[in-house]
Amino acid sequence: MKIKKNDKVKILSGKDKGKTGKVMQIFPKEKKVVVEGLNMRYKHLRPKKQNEKGQRIEYAAPLDASNVMVIDDKTGKQSRVGYKILANKEKIRIAKKSGETI
Repeated sequence: MKIKKNDKVKILSGKDKGKTGKVMQIFPKEKKVVVEGLNMRYKHLRPKKQNEKGQRIEYAAPLDASNVMVIDDKTGKQSRVGYKILANKEKIRIAKKSGETI
């Protein structure tokens, strides 16, 4: 996957379209990412003891990786991710729009 943890991304489709956030978690096998504060869902929990109330826990659900795009630090706009191999054979990620490293 070209998206990594702590990348700043923009949502391209869905109910949070156009919003930006930081990637908190990645699931490479499922090709999904969790973005901080976006795609929020509720999980309903039953009471565990007799005189206890049930709860609603809000959490950020995973998004498909194809629905997010990395934001370029230099321009502040969304950009595709490419790779560049340096002279010391190190592979780095670059933003296709500006050519800067991510």
